[in-house]
Amino acid sequence: MLRPEVLEYYRRGGERGRLSAGAGRLEFLRTWDVLTRTLPPAPAEVLDVGGATGVYAAPLAQAGYRVTVVDPVPEHVAVSDELPGVQAVVGDARDLPAADASADVVLLLGPLYHLQERPDRLAAWREAARVVRPGGLVMAATISRFASLFDGFVKGFFRDPGFGPLVERTLAEGRHGNPRDVPRWFTSAYFHRPEELPVEVAEAGLVLRRLVSVEGPLWMSPAALADFLDDPALLLDRLREVEDEPSLLGASSHLLTVAARESVGGL
Repeated sequence: MLRPEVLEYYRRGGERGRLSAGAGRLEFLRTWDVLTRTLPPAPAEVLDVGGATGVYAAPLAQAGYRVTVVDPVPEHVAVSDELPGVQAVVGDARDLPAADASADVVLLLGPLYHLQERPDRLAAWREAARVVRPGGLVMAATISRFASLFDGFVKGFFRDPGFGPLVERTLAEGRHGNPRDVPRWFTSAYFHRPEELPVEVAEAGLVLRRLVSVEGPLWMSPAALADFLDDPALLLDRLREVEDEPSLLGASSHLLTVAARESVGGL
């Protein structure tokens, strides 16, 4: 289901702990903030596709949601299935092991990262549209087309002459690669331009509700983030004010797309 290098990246813990500090912590806090303001009340049925080890599934279950994780990595599924209130199964975002109209919410907080071919991304969107109930929500995370460019400056990756060609291809095609398997350079992925997402949503038969900047440009200032992340109320409050600002979408490392399946008689 996954490219071998992607599966190996996750099996060796490439994402372990990423959301616990720095820009990763900002990503988690902002994603959770958007979820809590967008999801229908518990106990709604949430299908967390690509939910990995349950970083969002666990708090959702604690909040009273009925959560099922679908993930292609068996080791992730084993961890998620042990979480209180969470069920987990091995599966592929392009062919979900779920019945039609069986979920109130479908989360795609990872699958679109690694589907480099557009037909595969559309298949994932369409599967989400199939399994969500009329009037239900599909929320998808994507990586910005410009993330590796900015990341290269923030983390000093451009000191390695091999990083520049990687960024050039990503900017031109959206395809991020890591042929030398450098651990800090992520793995094979697709990085979206903001304007691609409304088109993918529409082609899947869904209706776009919002396109949200997750971190804004603040993820590029790790030193400044440290103090605010200890007490993030001000940070979250201010970022809410500009999360829909179109001119800031490309500067964010991640975007959240909120879409809905049209119900009978309209949304």
